[in-house]
Amino acid sequence: MNATLARGVAVGALAGLLFGFDTAVIAGTTAGVRQAFSLDAAGVGVTVSSALWGTLAGALLAGKPGDRFGARVSLQAIALLYVVSGLGCLLAWDWGALLLFRVMAGLAVGASSVLAPVYIAEIAPAEKRGALVGAFQLNVVLGILVAYLSNFWVSSLDLGDWEWRVKFGVTAAPALLLLLLLFTIPDSPRWLAAKRRDDEALDVLGRLGIADPKAELASFHRADDTTGEAKLSWRRHRKPMLLAITIAAFNQLSGINAILYYLNDIFAAAGFDNVSADKQAIVIGAANLFFTALALTVIDRLGRRTLLLIGSVGLTATLAGTAAVFLSGVGEEWLLWLLVGFIAFFAFSQGAVIWVYVSEIFPTEVRARGQALGSSTHWAVDAVIATGFPLVAAASRGAPFVVFAAMMAAQFVVVLLFFPETKGKSLERLGSGL
Repeated sequence: MNATLARGVAVGALAGLLFGFDTAVIAGTTAGVRQAFSLDAAGVGVTVSSALWGTLAGALLAGKPGDRFGARVSLQAIALLYVVSGLGCLLAWDWGALLLFRVMAGLAVGASSVLAPVYIAEIAPAEKRGALVGAFQLNVVLGILVAYLSNFWVSSLDLGDWEWRVKFGVTAAPALLLLLLLFTIPDSPRWLAAKRRDDEALDVLGRLGIADPKAELASFHRADDTTGEAKLSWRRHRKPMLLAITIAAFNQLSGINAILYYLNDIFAAAGFDNVSADKQAIVIGAANLFFTALALTVIDRLGRRTLLLIGSVGLTATLAGTAAVFLSGVGEEWLLWLLVGFIAFFAFSQGAVIWVYVSEIFPTEVRARGQALGSSTHWAVDAVIATGFPLVAAASRGAPFVVFAAMMAAQFVVVLLFFPETKGKSLERLGSGL
């Protein structure tokens, strides 16, 4: 792989690692935060959800500056947010300050989910784009696993009242590295072309190893002329908007984040009180990482649509099995394996595909805003499900899994009938009409 391309993908993927790290690190801090600020259950819930609502805002707000200033420059501001939020949580002087800095972390996570995949998609060759953009998702799940391991390591240091603070503060180190590395990569040549900065675009195309930079630049301009004004609109972009909303909503309707957020409660409800929470998290995190990596080896051969169809079948089966365990009250010994199977099928399909697919289906001049639409849908549905899951589960432990299984069966039908395949097609071809 060309050195400039490899560096650009690696730096964009590092933003994914911070996404996963900052999302998952909260799991090891709730007890310390509760004690430090004398919080009740509702207060802990507000603390946990503060970053999530910040994430939704970040996803909603990232698109316009991304299209105006470019993904690289916007990611520099996001990296700075990560640094400030990590240090702020480390030094938080009261609960309000902690909430403020967690909202900032959420803003950075949400904006990362929009702009890092856009940047990688715009510098990647069509035949490798699935695997290269998928490196972002691989680093998201790696970041989740790193957060679990980091929390475990910090817990072993016997830091007393500073333990939860240091767990948050550790996130500032990779954030600072990301900020520095963002100064070593170029702007996207497609974004430069859209801004008519042709000399810079030609230079970047040459550094990326494009055989005929002038012909490539001409194809960018032809696509810009075909797609028209730089405004995301229902009339002009209805189909990619519907696809982005649908894939993002189904991603969360699988129950993935609700299950990860409430994993310990799910095991406890099945009678696994004696199973270590740390070991559960590491097993689930390792399965997530392995099957995401496996998906990236085949996503450009099998295609995005095929992976979604395979995943839909596996997710429906494992979720239905989980629902059966809870509704019948028997077979609890199968629960861990059903949930590992669920994570495996999710990582192999939706986990690997979502950010790739949404980054491909919009024209260059509105790609960041299109990605923002998909990402904000993802986080909005996540927030609703995360809030409602414990309420529904309190009435019937199996009911949420019945709903999730039904949604995955519905996803199979929707993908089969309406989702086009995007593998191997140039972004200009996809942007000019799916």
